[in-house]
Amino acid sequence: MKESTKQKLKVVIAVVKLLLLLVILLGIPAYIYFFHHDIIDRFSSIEAVEAFFNQHKSQSILIYLGLQIIQIVICIMPGAALQFAAGYIFHFWLGLLLALSGALVGTILTYYLARILGHDAMHLFFGEEKINNMLEKINSKKGVIVVFLIYLIPGVPKDLCTYAAGLSEMKLRLFLILSMVGRTPAMMGSLIIGHHVEQGSYTVAIVLACIAVVLCVLGVVFRNKITDAFDRVYVKLQKYMN
Repeated sequence: MKESTKQKLKVVIAVVKLLLLLVILLGIPAYIYFFHHDIIDRFSSIEAVEAFFNQHKSQSILIYLGLQIIQIVICIMPGAALQFAAGYIFHFWLGLLLALSGALVGTILTYYLARILGHDAMHLFFGEEKINNMLEKINSKKGVIVVFLIYLIPGVPKDLCTYAAGLSEMKLRLFLILSMVGRTPAMMGSLIIGHHVEQGSYTVAIVLACIAVVLCVLGVVFRNKITDAFDRVYVKLQKYMN
């Protein structure tokens, strides 16, 4: 095969992969918004969500798991709202189990989706510079700390990291441990708030929500200092282990 033909084939494959990514991340939400807006109306308020799940009690767990998985893969969907709903409808412990299970499956799917689509599709969608910067961080010696903090600190964008991890040198098992442990505290916070709202403990819910907002702002503002602190701990642990 001629070199020019190979280059053209490479471009075609990259475009096809990009189109597939666009369909998953933008096409599906757009289709639902324009052609099945009634689905959005069903989730327009917590009362509507509760009514929907009460109407489909036998399938409610599977429906929620599916939504949580989709939220991870289609990263433009808000995750905190889903976890709030889980706390409201399923209460804390069952809600936490469902949220973590859905996030686990969604993370695995996203990781392998990025690997299948490859660098070209990720570059075209997210931008080559952003992807390369994230890959450099994940593949560095401090990649473990970086990934953990991205998922731990509220307000830090996590969607790019999930896709970049699939292109990185980091193994799936390690990435799952870091991302799942890191995202659990924020999940628990949303679930607790949702549970207290359902119980009518609005004062507790408001206080918890305010604390969550403050922690989110502090996490974003002081993320560099937090990263440096974890770096120092990581270096000390490495010296101790060696």
